[in-house]
Amino acid sequence: MGAFPVLNFPEYCFRLRSGSGGYEVWDALRGMWLVLTPEEWVRQHLIRFLSERMGAVPQYVSQEYPVLLGGMSQRADIVVCGRDGKPCLLAECKAPDVALEEEGVARNVLAQAVRYNSVVGARYVLLTNGRRHLCFEWDARAGRYAPLGNFPDLSVFFGIE
Repeated sequence: MGAFPVLNFPEYCFRLRSGSGGYEVWDALRGMWLVLTPEEWVRQHLIRFLSERMGAVPQYVSQEYPVLLGGMSQRADIVVCGRDGKPCLLAECKAPDVALEEEGVARNVLAQAVRYNSVVGARYVLLTNGRRHLCFEWDARAGRYAPLGNFPDLSVFFGIE
């Protein structure tokens, strides 16, 4: 991976080590070392950001959340559940070089997340490549996802004021 790309998140310190396949990062949620791919770099930053800045309780954050679609097993990158156990946010992480600023790319990534969320049922969907973040809220009345200007405050799902 060479130099780690600068992302549009606060700067975080991660436990890194050199492994046989390159760098590895310690995933505190799963308690294991993971190969540090560009997408994993984004995922680890997003998890820290959601936990430290947006009110998500780490014990309720799941990675590679299983989703069964049309008989096929898929995995959503991150799903945050509230204290009641119901999903409140589904996030899809892409590598920093995935151009979310290009409408077609963003539309395809959103379509992927929406397919997963048709099973998961979270209120919010988040797409990120670590540099650009696109947040959406399900608007049941309109029957569509409405873009949000900011990250959602997840503390309300945990009774945190």
